[in-house]
Amino acid sequence: MDLSSAGLMAPFIYGLAGISSAYLILTLFLTYLVQEIPRNPIQDPPDWGRVTDTRIPAVDGGSLEVWRIEPDGPSKGIVVFAHGWGRNRDRMVNRARQFAAWGFTAVIHSARDHGNSSPKKFMNAVKFAEDIEAVLDWVKAPVLLYGHSAGSAGAIIAASRNPEKVRLLFLEASYAHTKEALLSLYCWVNPFFGKFFGPMIIFWMGLFYRGALETYSPARLAQSIPMPVMMIHGEKDRRFPLSFALKLKQSFPHERTAFYLAEGAGHSDSSQTQGYGPAVKAFIDDYLDSP
Repeated sequence: MDLSSAGLMAPFIYGLAGISSAYLILTLFLTYLVQEIPRNPIQDPPDWGRVTDTRIPAVDGGSLEVWRIEPDGPSKGIVVFAHGWGRNRDRMVNRARQFAAWGFTAVIHSARDHGNSSPKKFMNAVKFAEDIEAVLDWVKAPVLLYGHSAGSAGAIIAASRNPEKVRLLFLEASYAHTKEALLSLYCWVNPFFGKFFGPMIIFWMGLFYRGALETYSPARLAQSIPMPVMMIHGEKDRRFPLSFALKLKQSFPHERTAFYLAEGAGHSDSSQTQGYGPAVKAFIDDYLDSP
């Protein structure tokens, strides 16, 4: 290469290096940002039974806001509900109301950095699980555990680490593998963002969490889940497609795994479909008191 050619190449190389550096810095910032936003709390307080509104200690010295709602009659057991990313305890009230109609006590909390629970940086499925475990310790009795979306990822982690505390496990709008789910979520937010920035964001997360993305993937944890499991998934879920849930179902080693396909439902409205109540009630009747 002569000097004139080298002179022409230098600006190109410097420009490419600058673009690459900017891309790396931007994706590193986005890796932080996607774990902080969005937060979309709603207001839907419980309107039945005897409601206790309290705060309990979180694992890091913070606290969680918790509702405990006792049914009007004798309780058939306790159901702990875990909401999804960006939401709060109010998001699970509609589901809890249905369990209350069957005579169950509902315990609903907001994860840290959600609702009015204490702040926490870098929330993820493991931290969701820590908050669920704090609730299980507070309840002091085996429960039915119900998680939605990110809450389902936290629920399966908590159930795998505390099998003696979970009688039945409900996973709504869940997924099999964390990296696959994150990329799908980013593409759902914006196809360009997901395809252009998503892979690098997941790469940074892999470095930051030192391989934990796969270690805590639901499909991997499913191998160690001993209690009966009911999966609930919307037919038209665009955040986590139905194929993700079917892959997770196949990962459970035992036959005590039920699956309710909510026809026409998206990511968050399976519980509003006509067949939801009968399917969940049938699962409870089949397995709650079975050995």
